[in-house]
Amino acid sequence: MASDVVALYGATNGDGAAAALQKHKSATFSVKVGLAQMLRGGVIMDVVTPEQARVAEEAGACAVMALERVPADIRAQGGVARMSDPGLIRDIKRAVTIPVMAKARIGHFVEAQILEAIGVDYVDESEVLTLADDSHHINKHNFRRGGAGTGNVVEAVRHVRSVMGDLRALRNMDDDEVFSYAKRIAAPYDLVMQTKQLGRLPVVQFAAGGVATPADAALMMQLGCDSVFVGSGVFKSGDPARRARAIVQAVTHYNDPKILAEVSSGLGEAMVGINLSDPKVERFAARSD
Repeated sequence: MASDVVALYGATNGDGAAAALQKHKSATFSVKVGLAQMLRGGVIMDVVTPEQARVAEEAGACAVMALERVPADIRAQGGVARMSDPGLIRDIKRAVTIPVMAKARIGHFVEAQILEAIGVDYVDESEVLTLADDSHHINKHNFRRGGAGTGNVVEAVRHVRSVMGDLRALRNMDDDEVFSYAKRIAAPYDLVMQTKQLGRLPVVQFAAGGVATPADAALMMQLGCDSVFVGSGVFKSGDPARRARAIVQAVTHYNDPKILAEVSSGLGEAMVGINLSDPKVERFAARSD
């Protein structure tokens, strides 16, 4: 079954974007999934400087996301949030030994090409950056790396509960129902059947957005996520290094309330959250509707 799924995802469409990438050797779907498996059970932290990257690594983060500036700050000032400066990303890569991720705008396959060329470990086609193409996403099968994200802790909770609910429904379908379901959601039948047989998504399921406390991180893990992204707002909290270590510990011991209580104590002022009921707040989750 797994080999069938890989075959489905091995083709290119022959358009201009694919032609521009012919010199790159694209990895198979299995290799991309395997890369992401390295992050299972870990914490990925947004960083904007090499110094922050070192703090994240010392706290136990399994990877960092290299940002030039916090996207929310750029948008708040009326600017366009784009791919980070490649020079900054290289500096962050030199500062740490853990994997380094970077963001490309939705649909901007040239930004993804650049990120791949400078050697980032994972490319995140990110909804938190300003849209480059409001109709098309990057064809990730042309790249060796890929990733995804969500929005605010309530959006992350809503999203993971929706996914887990769909998985429970899929597990209870017979083969004919699976075929009809795959057709309805326009997904390859083999991939949907593989998901049913596994009882989970065939890729690592990340949580991202609004994770500000050890309890938030543990909540996402208990709901069924494999790893947690923590935004660079952690470096705006009262004690960034201590809070970062506490969140890493919470992901490792997410089912132990005593340890969670211990690591949650004395962390100082938390990072600032976003009130999604504020009409001035732009909601990026709607982009996937």
